[in-house]
Amino acid sequence: MTQWLFAPRPAPSLPIVGSDQRFPVRRILCVGQNYAAHAREMGSDPDKQTPFFFTKPGDAIVSDGANPSYPSATANLHYEAELVAAIGPGEDGGVAIVGWAVGCDLTRRDLQAEAKTAGRPWDAAKGFDQSAPCGPISLGDLPSPDGAIRLSVNDETRQDSVLNDMILNPDRIVAAAAALWSLQPGDLIFTGTPSGVGPVKPGDRVVVTIDGLETLSFEVQS
Repeated sequence: MTQWLFAPRPAPSLPIVGSDQRFPVRRILCVGQNYAAHAREMGSDPDKQTPFFFTKPGDAIVSDGANPSYPSATANLHYEAELVAAIGPGEDGGVAIVGWAVGCDLTRRDLQAEAKTAGRPWDAAKGFDQSAPCGPISLGDLPSPDGAIRLSVNDETRQDSVLNDMILNPDRIVAAAAALWSLQPGDLIFTGTPSGVGPVKPGDRVVVTIDGLETLSFEVQS
């Protein structure tokens, strides 16, 4: 029997719509600048874009209606509405997208800008505690592949786009990720955000919707 130096933390997980089962989260991969308008607002040329990824630890997940805290070391916390692809067992021992969820990639934008200027990694800007609020997983096919993706802050719409505005669709994102990592059941892939990203502060109420999926809502805590 394994004897632990200290008790391990419970593994992160997400609820599954219509089931008592839960989806165990292994890690989070995120594709950057996957909507043309967002690439432009971040100063990039989408016509010259090649897929790139950053990561968040699995325990960055905020689930089950919990509210994330405003993180330390930033004065410019941004929201980014995202479609999340859930990776599970596929055919012949492989993996496949088995479900979908609504996510929000929280970003310390000031730290990201500093890292870009210095040519340093984005870890502190993207992979901090409670940086990945996520709704429950809906198993099966994406209900509306060309559906709307929207985000509001305090009932004011900030992001409003459609999923087919992605530069890379989810299948191509998974293929690109699989060329870099050995994808495993439990991996989540955040598939990019539309234009309209911006700041939130403590007390702000964020609501993210994608047609056919469970709504994600949370309040930023001080």
